[in-house]
Amino acid sequence: MSVLTNAASRTDILNRLKRAEGQLRGVQRMIDEGEPCLKVAQQLSAVRKALDSTFVRMTVCFIEQELDARLEGSNAEKSSLDAMMEEMETLLARMN
Repeated sequence: MSVLTNAASRTDILNRLKRAEGQLRGVQRMIDEGEPCLKVAQQLSAVRKALDSTFVRMTVCFIEQELDARLEGSNAEKSSLDAMMEEMETLLARMN
């Protein structure tokens, strides 16, 4: 089983998860304080979107890592791969 080895990508994903965790704690606090259901639902939607985008980012990072390990090509090929991966991440994010 593969693990995410790129330190910058791991940091990015962990930071995204920490933000989502903070949002989720905010939702818990809202429920404790008796906030209206509509406001709670809006915040839950934001948490869900944050987790979905984190999943997409992690998936793209994993694919980049695996392709890079298997394609030991020139810098031009890696540059082309980077551009393709950015486009793929944008497309996947729109599916949410």
